[in-house]
Amino acid sequence: MSESRSNPVWSFLVGVWQFIRFTNHMIFFVGMLFLALFFFFVVSLGFSAAGAAGAGPVQEKTALVLDLEGNLVEQYTSAPIQRAFAQATGDSRREFQLRDLLKAISTAKKDPNIDRIVLLTDGFNVAGFAALRELGAALRDFRSDGKQIVAYGAGMEQKQYYLAAQANEVYLDPDGAVLLEGLGRYRLYYREALQDKLGVDVHLFRVGEYKSAAEPYILDAASPESREADLFWMNDLWSRYLGDIATARKLPVEKITAMIAAMPERVQTAEGDLAQLALDEKLVDALKTPHEMETMLAERGAFDDEAGTFRQVGLDAYLASKLSASDLLSERPRVAVVVAEGEITDGKQAPGTVGGDSTSELIRQAREDESVKALVLRVNSPGGSVFPSEQIRREIALTKEAGKPVVVSMGNVAASGGYWISMNADRIYADPSTITGSIGIFGLWMSAPRALEKIGVHSDGIGTTPLAGAFDITRPLDPAAGNLIQSVIDHGYAQFIGKVAAARGSAPEKIDVIARGRVWSGAQAKERGLVDVLGGIREAQIEAAKLAKLEPDSYDVRYVEPPVSAIDQIFLDMSRNARYAGLLRTLGPAPALLGRETTERVQNELSWLERRNGASPIRAVAHCFCGL
Repeated sequence: MSESRSNPVWSFLVGVWQFIRFTNHMIFFVGMLFLALFFFFVVSLGFSAAGAAGAGPVQEKTALVLDLEGNLVEQYTSAPIQRAFAQATGDSRREFQLRDLLKAISTAKKDPNIDRIVLLTDGFNVAGFAALRELGAALRDFRSDGKQIVAYGAGMEQKQYYLAAQANEVYLDPDGAVLLEGLGRYRLYYREALQDKLGVDVHLFRVGEYKSAAEPYILDAASPESREADLFWMNDLWSRYLGDIATARKLPVEKITAMIAAMPERVQTAEGDLAQLALDEKLVDALKTPHEMETMLAERGAFDDEAGTFRQVGLDAYLASKLSASDLLSERPRVAVVVAEGEITDGKQAPGTVGGDSTSELIRQAREDESVKALVLRVNSPGGSVFPSEQIRREIALTKEAGKPVVVSMGNVAASGGYWISMNADRIYADPSTITGSIGIFGLWMSAPRALEKIGVHSDGIGTTPLAGAFDITRPLDPAAGNLIQSVIDHGYAQFIGKVAAARGSAPEKIDVIARGRVWSGAQAKERGLVDVLGGIREAQIEAAKLAKLEPDSYDVRYVEPPVSAIDQIFLDMSRNARYAGLLRTLGPAPALLGRETTERVQNELSWLERRNGASPIRAVAHCFCGL
């Protein structure tokens, strides 16, 4: 038999296929080589940056500069790489952990090489007053040993001014302003838009006439109960704010109150010069440009010839300079701190959100660690779903049963579900300006048959039982199904006040009087037995150590958190060093790619409604829209 010839078309296709395979292999090889080289490059820079970030000892007559442009948080809510680029680029969405600022200030107080703090308040923001007051107390404590704080800003709204007022000297840009306006809490109401315009029926099931979290979806304005409760706790917070400012600036409260009340007339008298008005009212000590401020600070302290300005160190560099290997490897007994910040929801969640599983796991990790002798749960949460709240509460109860005392430290807000996870602690600490309480339950369900009718769509069908399809949003809500949901909500409320009563040594009927969804300030909550002690995170840590019978200065405080990966840590270290900040700015994605969260109120509130409606219709919610 003669040998057959190869098909030229087939040979051509085989050749093309081999070429494609060869090209793919080459691309893969080159890609892997590039990735390896890039990784080696980043690691090399990272180790160099890490060494530089933890630079040598601070020289004498150095000023600790706290540039607070960013958000004050209990726990980072962004990914490490996002924080690295925000830090390197000076993004105003940077986050500062309260614990880091408190540690830096307390360390600087004892550091003979730090002679003053320079406080830069522009761009500072915090979602509440409790953390603000803790930071203010730390600044006052720094001054108590005779060290100086100098504050400066181009414009100060009232939270920024609160910190500035704690300084020995407050300076304002000549074209700046200090704006004190009081506390206001205004929400958008969607009933007409949802029900009348769109035809969406919103069904609210709740216990407690003060449980107003979901009122905006069924009303066009705040209920009388909501107005009454909000004004009660807001007046308490505002009076404390005025008192703190008046004490710090040595001014009568009445004078500040009168100034705010007559602000339009006083601004007119000052011919619109807000900076001069602040100076006339003794809210600031002098008006200076940034150059004049820098010159003054250079004349007062040591001059850094290399930098061409006064000798200074920033927050991250200072903390890095004080970190030693012995601190990390210490085998002393520990007080563990677990942070519960954000909305409480199911499953495992990233920091900045309280996950029923993830937060429970951290508490369990602290309980099973033999070196941990006590636990502090730092709560900064408006609440969320009941089930994950109960998961976390159970872990707290198990930790106590294991013989480890638990102390709760409430931050800006620890309300509704935030109180649920707190109530079983041995001690509950809160700042007088903490927002807490809101002990109540509600459920929310939407149905849209009228909305569908507007476009000519109708729903029909059949089920094997009366309940089948009862929670289909295309159908009107059956009254029997509504009764079912309300029964679940009633049970949830009875469970809530019953657990609070058991935890607080009271009776359910007594708790019901101060519950019913009503919000209280920390001071008001203490008067009503919901809080044990007025104080901050440091006081709570000391109390936990006492309950564990630990001697002062014989223990370490450690935060229990998910570990940061090695590559993320490298980027963080690089971002803290000026030499590599430029590289990160070059490599960094555009801000839109960093996952910027919208600040639009409508989108935030309606997206919350969407999340709630996507859950089971008979799922109880313990949430409070009570932040400031």
